[in-house]
Amino acid sequence: MKIRAGIIGGAGYTGGETIRLLLNHPSVELSFVHSRSNAGNPLHTAHPDLLGETSLTFSDSIGKADVIFLCLGHGESKKFLLENKIDASVKVIDLSHDFRLGDSVEGRTFVYGLPELNKEKIAKAQNIANPGCFATAIELGLLPLAKAGLLKEVFTTGITGSTGAGQKLQDTTHFTWRANNISAYKTLTHQHLKEINQSLKVLQPSFGGALNFVPWRGDFTRGIFVSSVVTTDKSLDELKKLYKDFYKDAAFTFVSDETVDLKQVVNSNKCVIGLEKEGDKVVVHSAIDNLLKGASGQAVQNMNLMFGVDEREGLKLKSIVF
Repeated sequence: MKIRAGIIGGAGYTGGETIRLLLNHPSVELSFVHSRSNAGNPLHTAHPDLLGETSLTFSDSIGKADVIFLCLGHGESKKFLLENKIDASVKVIDLSHDFRLGDSVEGRTFVYGLPELNKEKIAKAQNIANPGCFATAIELGLLPLAKAGLLKEVFTTGITGSTGAGQKLQDTTHFTWRANNISAYKTLTHQHLKEINQSLKVLQPSFGGALNFVPWRGDFTRGIFVSSVVTTDKSLDELKKLYKDFYKDAAFTFVSDETVDLKQVVNSNKCVIGLEKEGDKVVVHSAIDNLLKGASGQAVQNMNLMFGVDEREGLKLKSIVF
């Protein structure tokens, strides 16, 4: 029997990506896609690439499902669960920020959904708080160092595509502003810092150093590239072994001996990590697709774990190399 899945907030970027993945997932039946603003319209009216892929229309009601993906804005997921009675037997995967720091609602408690950190807990969970996109890239770059107790002060820069800002039009998402342009934003104050620190302390409880993060808006649509700098006396070979051992059983995270670039991961659920060392400074580069491993792809990966399905099922995607 297939897993019946429903999507709340299906008209946005993460909603669209989740639809695309679930339509092609061999173990899933997409039973409904909820969107109040698009109710009654075919899915392809919001996502033109879905023309000919499905006859589903957006619904303003909640259908039967074994799992529901909440693809809503920050603050909206908690509100939705308070206003709509979802049977306790239905699993919930939330892609917003609402439950990443341990908040609960209506008796539902949430497991932080980073498989490389919480795989066993995710497999037993009823509710998942999907990690943030920048948080995923930074955490995957730093978790091996945290496990080895090597984290002190961290300096991180990261650049993200325009889809990271969501579908709602903003001044900084206009083509005329974004094209041929780069800017920093939320310098040292990004909302993902709390969840990153929370995750690092799971493996290194003593970590109390500052995590200095400067995010950048990039002149491209999708993907995140992060570079984190940490001081250590470990050699590069020792560090590479540390990382490869940590991720040896990871389904989608890989350590490269070559230069890492964004096109290796765009349109895939992969995180690719590269290491460089100069003096006592190690630089950890990590690249992901913000809409897949940073959002919908990771959500489907979590669903697979929750239902005992192969972790990679429905996620064997082709990267866009050129």
